[in-house]
Amino acid sequence: MNLDIKYWVKVSLFNLLLVASLGLLMRYKIAFEFPFLNQKNIQHSHSHFAFAGWVSQTLIVLMVSFLSRQNTAIRLKKYKLVFIANLVCAYIMLFSFIIQGYGLISILFSTLSIFVSFWFAVLYFKDLKLIPKDNLSKNWFKAALFFNVISSLGTFALAYMMATKNITQDFYLSSIYYYLHFQYNGWFWFAVTGLFVSQLIPNLALEKANKTIFTWFFISCIPAYLLSVLWLEMPIWLYILAVLSGIIQVLAWIKFVKIIIPNFIKNFSVAPFFKWIYISIILCISIKFLLQLGSTIPSIGKLAFGFRPIVIAYLHLVLLAIISGFLLVYVFTNQLVLQNNTIKKALALFIIGIFLNEFVLAVQGIASINYTLIPYVNEMLFGIAILLFFGALSMFYLNLKKR
Repeated sequence: MNLDIKYWVKVSLFNLLLVASLGLLMRYKIAFEFPFLNQKNIQHSHSHFAFAGWVSQTLIVLMVSFLSRQNTAIRLKKYKLVFIANLVCAYIMLFSFIIQGYGLISILFSTLSIFVSFWFAVLYFKDLKLIPKDNLSKNWFKAALFFNVISSLGTFALAYMMATKNITQDFYLSSIYYYLHFQYNGWFWFAVTGLFVSQLIPNLALEKANKTIFTWFFISCIPAYLLSVLWLEMPIWLYILAVLSGIIQVLAWIKFVKIIIPNFIKNFSVAPFFKWIYISIILCISIKFLLQLGSTIPSIGKLAFGFRPIVIAYLHLVLLAIISGFLLVYVFTNQLVLQNNTIKKALALFIIGIFLNEFVLAVQGIASINYTLIPYVNEMLFGIAILLFFGALSMFYLNLKKR
């Protein structure tokens, strides 16, 4: 392999530390006074960098690592420029959003980061042709790239509205949810599933089940966008399509748990510590799909979309507990980071922080339905942000040390 994947994983860990630092700063500003920076700008910086600098950067690095294991003849050096270009865009977005919010520089480099994702998609599609057709991960990665590309339509719509100052509430929110849906449920979901099934030992029954599960998730992903905009007035046939997409995804996930997960447990040996993390992630994914389907019930949907704490809890469930949790356990169990008890404790600290954060956000969200204030909730979330920060800091620092 002509790329040092472990080095780029270290860069990703540093980016995770930056995401945790911004999260800590936001939580401090909410719980205490810190007038020097605009909270909304920090929030934009935090979310854009989490997507581009942490999740997307890590996914493209791990997907390139997958290529190196499948076909040693594939030249990987060309991807180094993609890694660097994506990082440059991510770091400039990190600072420009803090300084100016949605301004010329932040919009410019948000747009450039999209073109970097297009560049990666073209390169990766070409190299996937060199992977056997019956590979379990191939279709998952193809779909991930497809959804990453079409998610950009939401970003272009937002950038146009911000640049022209011509903003309508429904179109603005629909564009945000369009982008989030095809990132969370498209690019992120299909990419991490591709990475997960790449660890399995193929057999005829597994290949058949994998193909069916992939097909169900793929055909339901586009109409599942409607689940994100149920608050809009829509004809009954679109509502039925939304319900059907939610049902199909639940059924696909049940099949995944019944067939794919047992095969993973049987053939991929992991320590009990990592097994418990995987079990927790599986539980979170199950909750996610049930919440999606539950949102089709009008009374529940109004609660879900009408209270900001519930939306924040759901977004963190997907990005932190599911996606970030999986990426961390994947790099550990595939020997891409330092392996010792100290760094496992750092990972445990971060994972504990993730689930405490989700628990408090969920309680806050449920309490907001009755307009009940939770005493010291902001201070609790700040304390949890400290755990996340020190967990990320420890993982990055320990990986800088010589082995």
